[in-house]
Amino acid sequence: MTNRASKFFLGFALLFFPTLFSLGCGQSETEEGYKLENIQLNKASLTMRVGDKEQVIAYPVPSVAHQPTFQWSSSDESVATVVNGLVEAVAVGKAVISVQHEQVHVYLPVTVEAAEPEPGNVLYNVRLNQNPVPELQLNGVAQHTAEGLKVTGTGGVVKLDKFYALAERMVRYRVKPAHDAKMIFRSSEGDFNAFVDVPKKRISIATSPAKEQPVPFLEGNREYIVEIYHIYQQAKVCIIDIGTGEKVDISVTNDGQGGVGAGALQNGFAVGMQWDHYCFGLVEGSSVLVTRITVCALKKSVNLLLYGDSITQPEGYFPTADFPEAWTQMIINRLKGNAMSSGRGGGTITMVLDYIKNELPYIDAKYVMVTIGTNGGNTEENLTELVHYIREQGAIPILNNIPCNESGTQIDNNELIGKVRAKLGVNGCKFDLATSINGDGVEVDKSLMYWEDYSGSWGWQVYHHPNEKGGKKMFERTLIDIPEIYE
Repeated sequence: MTNRASKFFLGFALLFFPTLFSLGCGQSETEEGYKLENIQLNKASLTMRVGDKEQVIAYPVPSVAHQPTFQWSSSDESVATVVNGLVEAVAVGKAVISVQHEQVHVYLPVTVEAAEPEPGNVLYNVRLNQNPVPELQLNGVAQHTAEGLKVTGTGGVVKLDKFYALAERMVRYRVKPAHDAKMIFRSSEGDFNAFVDVPKKRISIATSPAKEQPVPFLEGNREYIVEIYHIYQQAKVCIIDIGTGEKVDISVTNDGQGGVGAGALQNGFAVGMQWDHYCFGLVEGSSVLVTRITVCALKKSVNLLLYGDSITQPEGYFPTADFPEAWTQMIINRLKGNAMSSGRGGGTITMVLDYIKNELPYIDAKYVMVTIGTNGGNTEENLTELVHYIREQGAIPILNNIPCNESGTQIDNNELIGKVRAKLGVNGCKFDLATSINGDGVEVDKSLMYWEDYSGSWGWQVYHHPNEKGGKKMFERTLIDIPEIYE
């Protein structure tokens, strides 16, 4: 074909078959003959938390080489905004994102939930799914599923096999109860029991009388956060609707008797120390789904951590009115709150070694003070292991003498504690000198102790736990023996 003929043919084809040259891949939106039929999004809907950002991508249907210019808008910019497909969650609520090109519109529903509160200093955190969690003892009442741990049995509770005794701590559960579910959150010793009752729309703590609070927003098949706090003598239960951010809480304060039996100074008000291991389960109803468990200390960094047995847990027996005069509280107040205690009534040194390993590695503490010995188990080997462990965690150990008591068990224990201190180069406070009649650590000054009358059950009576007067003496002794903790 000649050059002249070629030009003629091309002109003829363009005149009579214009679409022939506008078909196929790489077609531009501006090319004649193209028509946008639909817009496809990479998301069908969005569920976000306040502060989240999510990029949404729009695709033209049919596809073209050059992306059309889409117009993005939000039905409620107070809830969610959008710029070139980047959606930002502003506040709790619902909005609809609109994507438009000429006459074609598509819509994207957006639900914005409340931002999950910061949990504090995390000691333990596990997301529950089909993978078994070794430290969770299911006791035949729950099964791991892809969605979370599904609790269906009502004959027992799931137990977290990790020991905690911090006096400033919280456990958080993320749950989705059925409409008929009544959940229980308790301690392994059963001294503390809290309930979330969906049918009756309330939360409660099993004190006498019971403390309860209505929860108008409580419904089945919705997600909630349940938080259980232990803050010295106070226990608090809080429930948060994840979707709306609504919150309800209740709190109660343990008020100790200041003695036992005939020695009690008052009736008191028992709440429970949330001893040892966290447990949860279903009391009534068909099921509850638990998707996360988080245990937190309420402080991340302190100058001093105080460990021990019931002597270091005065919140369990002190009358509330006198509690600020407990020796642990006087030390904490002197440090302006830059300290926490972790005591367990009846605790042995083996117990302390157990729960200190679940707490201390996650808390930045300069000093770790241990007052332990009245419940047996003190050996040179155990005390040495305890001191070495504290040092391995980067803290300075302080090993105190235990106070005097009427049974005289402090004498042999304090001799051993002194021997270990000398061997390992550890400082300590001589609480026995502060609480004895002659200042020699031998005979207890009964005026400094609560009288515990167990004659009706165990057949003995004892002056054992320091009262507010004894607490002051012990605090004053720290100023003499271990002033470095206040520097």
